[in-house]
Amino acid sequence: MPRDKLKVLGTPQEATEAVRYVLDEQIGFLLRIAVQRHTAIFTSRMVEGLTQTQFAALAKLHEVGPCSQNHLGRLIYLDAATIKGVVDRLGVRGFVSALADPKDRRRRAVALTDRGRAVTEEAMKSAGDISAVTLAPLTAEEQRMVARLLKKLG
Repeated sequence: MPRDKLKVLGTPQEATEAVRYVLDEQIGFLLRIAVQRHTAIFTSRMVEGLTQTQFAALAKLHEVGPCSQNHLGRLIYLDAATIKGVVDRLGVRGFVSALADPKDRRRRAVALTDRGRAVTEEAMKSAGDISAVTLAPLTAEEQRMVARLLKKLG
């Protein structure tokens, strides 16, 4: 590094510390590793081969009842194109159907079918186990803290 640059950054030690970047200490990298671990656990234990986004859509429909596809997407933080694909795939599998929106007759609402409700209830039981396995390396207090902190970041 040229000497005039060192003057701007300070001493050679300060310059070295200023450019020190250790990937294994970066939050984005650490979050990605944690998500990869959780995804592997989820994939190996989830019923019916549901993906995380498919499960999220089913679980949210179970929670809120029929709603428009766009609203469902907003509730689970998916863009319009992605939620359309998710709903289409769930529809092909017979887990959801479209019906008249009770709040607006011009719209269609996405709703769980009877089969979809049964699969969702089974999947929610698996999801509890998945969360427990994902969080198993942490103490109960650390588990609560991680959940609190992630909510704060979101």
